[in-house]
Amino acid sequence: MPTNHARTGTRSLAAISMLPLATTLGSHALAQGCDPAGLFGPEQRIRSDAGESGVALGDVDGDGVLDLVASNAQRHDVGVLLGRGDGTFGPEQRISAGDGAASPTLGDLDGDGALDIVVANGRGQDVSVLLGRGDGSFEPERRAGVVAAPVVVGLGDLDGDGDLDMAVTNFLRDAVSVLLGRGDGTFEPQQGLDNLLRPLGLALGDMDGDGDLDMAVVTAGSDDVTVLLGRGDGTFEAGQRVEVGQLPARVALGDLDGDGDLDMAVTNLLDDDVSVLLGRGDGTFEPQQRFGVGPGPVGVVLGDLNGDGVPDIAVANSDRNGVSVLLGRGDGTFEPQQRFEAGAMPRSLALGDLDGDGDLDLAVANDGTGDVSILLNRCDATTCPADLDGDGELTIFDFLAFQNLFDAMDPAADFDGDGAFTLLDFLAFQNAFDAGCP
Repeated sequence: MPTNHARTGTRSLAAISMLPLATTLGSHALAQGCDPAGLFGPEQRIRSDAGESGVALGDVDGDGVLDLVASNAQRHDVGVLLGRGDGTFGPEQRISAGDGAASPTLGDLDGDGALDIVVANGRGQDVSVLLGRGDGSFEPERRAGVVAAPVVVGLGDLDGDGDLDMAVTNFLRDAVSVLLGRGDGTFEPQQGLDNLLRPLGLALGDMDGDGDLDMAVVTAGSDDVTVLLGRGDGTFEAGQRVEVGQLPARVALGDLDGDGDLDMAVTNLLDDDVSVLLGRGDGTFEPQQRFGVGPGPVGVVLGDLNGDGVPDIAVANSDRNGVSVLLGRGDGTFEPQQRFEAGAMPRSLALGDLDGDGDLDLAVANDGTGDVSILLNRCDATTCPADLDGDGELTIFDFLAFQNLFDAMDPAADFDGDGAFTLLDFLAFQNAFDAGCP
């Protein structure tokens, strides 16, 4: 652990390790934040034929720079574009996947330290697993069976054995498939979670504070989100339904009000808004609050976009060629939306620092134009990303706050922006700590 920024504190290590997460994070607001209207520069287009499927970001070649993965439902493959670190990307390499390849998800499935890709084959009954070689190339696909018409894949350690497992929504069969990983990139036969009416989106996180991953499933057929609490062995308690808007599409988890508990943001496709449900820390949620976005919202991501230390919401509006950004106030409420242009019919988006300037940029998959929009963040607010306890200095207490966030699988600990919680996040946090505060 570095000592170049250390100072003598008034709290002992034992004392701070016993504090609740919200206490170690403090206000987490270190800056005024930049002008919302100038948050993103003009979009740049990458021709990847991403189609209706999806986009993900992660360092697939091990050079410390985020790369782009875009699935193509019409072409039945995945495009990988290696990042140059300045917000631009190299040529696309295509890798075969299954019928209707959609919703790429990244994680280390075989424990070799390299990111792998999982793709839901929406017109079939399986998912494609592409094992990464660590240099930006991938092994030929392997298939793992699910039920029918998979939509979204979530990766996490559901049974506590240290290997990544898989949860997959099956829209046509009202079920979620759970596939436990063997640690070598293969999976046990699926277990089914049934009676979920038209499941679309899915997110994993510890919603009741017991250390086990739970599951939030968007059930479009009943206009709600079903919360399934994990037992830690790959099985789940009976679902509890939480009301949201009409035809909910996707869900994201994060601490939106700074109390240390995971909250939910859900896009409502027919209501043109987002439902925000604040978690109580026991797996239950307060009644929804609604915040307007653009027409036809689908994809949703959470992250601090304006540099004030508070999570914000970004949404892909499939009916209006753009992205809506809701800036958080830190108490679970949000400012009115800001709109930014993207391609036609955007459905999926991902957050990460694509140009190495320390703030979060957006990659947006556009169904109508068959490409990806890159929106580089132009926020010039003075921030100190590694100051997680909010005291304006970098100390050992920031390491402890990071450890708490990482253990809770909070998005704030995803320092490398790849959507997974791995050793790479520790290294990215170490780099941010060593860089110091402005």
